[in-house]
Amino acid sequence: MWMRSSMTYRTSFVVTVVGNLLVTGLDFVGILLMFSQVDSLGGWTLPEIAFLYGLSVTSFGIADLVLGSMDVLGARIRDGSFDTLLVRPAPVLAQIGADHFALRRLGRIVQGTLVLGWALASVAVDWSAAKVLLVPVMLVSGALIFCAVFVAGASFQILAQDASEVQNAFTYGGTTLLQYPPTVFGKDFVRGVTFLLPLAFVNWVPASYVLGRPYPLDLPSWAAFAPPPVALLCCALAGLAWRAGLGSYRSTGS
Repeated sequence: MWMRSSMTYRTSFVVTVVGNLLVTGLDFVGILLMFSQVDSLGGWTLPEIAFLYGLSVTSFGIADLVLGSMDVLGARIRDGSFDTLLVRPAPVLAQIGADHFALRRLGRIVQGTLVLGWALASVAVDWSAAKVLLVPVMLVSGALIFCAVFVAGASFQILAQDASEVQNAFTYGGTTLLQYPPTVFGKDFVRGVTFLLPLAFVNWVPASYVLGRPYPLDLPSWAAFAPPPVALLCCALAGLAWRAGLGSYRSTGS
């Protein structure tokens, strides 16, 4: 229904997608402006940071397209309309993901893919079969990790009644964080996004292997291939959190 609604006015849809692409691209413009004054950032060159940026933005864009509507959950809980989702013969999580589904978010994916394509063509890498295969694995695993963060945030919204901005701090804030190399952050912070909220496995750790750079926190060499199991673990934990959140829901009574 939401897809048909967005496609009713084709010109408006195209303009919105292009506008979304341009707005999200301002983040990379900021990086380009920084590199107009410096040759490297935290020891990383522009193509290397573009590689991190493309992986982060594309992975997040996929998750945002699928589950980006989670931030409307708080409003539904407050006005009592969340109850209608519970009585429909469809999974509640799927209904929330489809609520206000916005194809305009394709702009973020396109923009991230364009930057990633330029980075792959420009970065100095001795490509092997393992490194080539790791790129799509990073995109899929990263999207799943961000999806898990969206679901976990939605679970917290059920408990807190309204916490969409808390969720956004870890989703939108997370993708912005991963656009920059781990060397510009303190070690304690890097430990937090590696072992507590494993966003580092979206791009930092596997990208270090592809680019031939030291791993964050001197992780073992096999950590570059850990994104798939990490993503599955995050999804499993997010699923448990979602079930717990639904189990604790008490209607508004309206």
